[in-house]
Amino acid sequence: MQLVVRRDRHVPTREIDVAEAAARAVVSLLADERAAPGGPWHDAVEYWSDDRIRKLVRRADGKRWDDVQILDGITTSQPGPEGHATAAVRAFVPAPVHPLPRLLDKLQVSGTQFETGGESLTVDPVVVIEVSPLIELTSGKLAAQCGHAAQLAWEAMDAPIRRRWRADGLRVRVDHPDPVAWAAATRPVSVVDAGFTELDGPTETVRARWMPGYRWPAGDPEWRNR
Repeated sequence: MQLVVRRDRHVPTREIDVAEAAARAVVSLLADERAAPGGPWHDAVEYWSDDRIRKLVRRADGKRWDDVQILDGITTSQPGPEGHATAAVRAFVPAPVHPLPRLLDKLQVSGTQFETGGESLTVDPVVVIEVSPLIELTSGKLAAQCGHAAQLAWEAMDAPIRRRWRADGLRVRVDHPDPVAWAAATRPVSVVDAGFTELDGPTETVRARWMPGYRWPAGDPEWRNR
């Protein structure tokens, strides 16, 4: 799955807003009726979901951002605080890496970095994604990992919570717990990156939980992406 992040050359965009927009974009595509059985996106999404759910994050600005809107996918946005641009991410229907549509292939992948620091502006969402304090990730890698966590949360939660999340606009909050809180927590979704790009070997990157007070069945395995 290709993700494209809008970059504003004149107004800073926060990394945390980009990560939240990416997570929402991924789930919005999966939840779209076009991805349901019988829909035009279903076969592509199902084939991709049966394999490793790889996501690749690119960036675009100006006309290049406008141009990619014609390709099949869904764009979501996440407002930033005063003085910052609204983060926007478009998730595209999964497809082979080669050949890519020309409009995507020419977009930059490496060096995707946005302003770090600051807390999420999202209040009382159904889903919270927690980032490991033990590693460092580029903004593009973080966006992909949050997309993984949101997807696995969508697949793992039961139907009533999924309906509630959909009614809430599929909002997520991205948090950065300290090492003590991270070590003490257990979550129903744990994303383990295989280590093919930025990380050296399999590494837990993010976790996800949903709805305050929700309890998943005892003995259920954690949901992991390798």
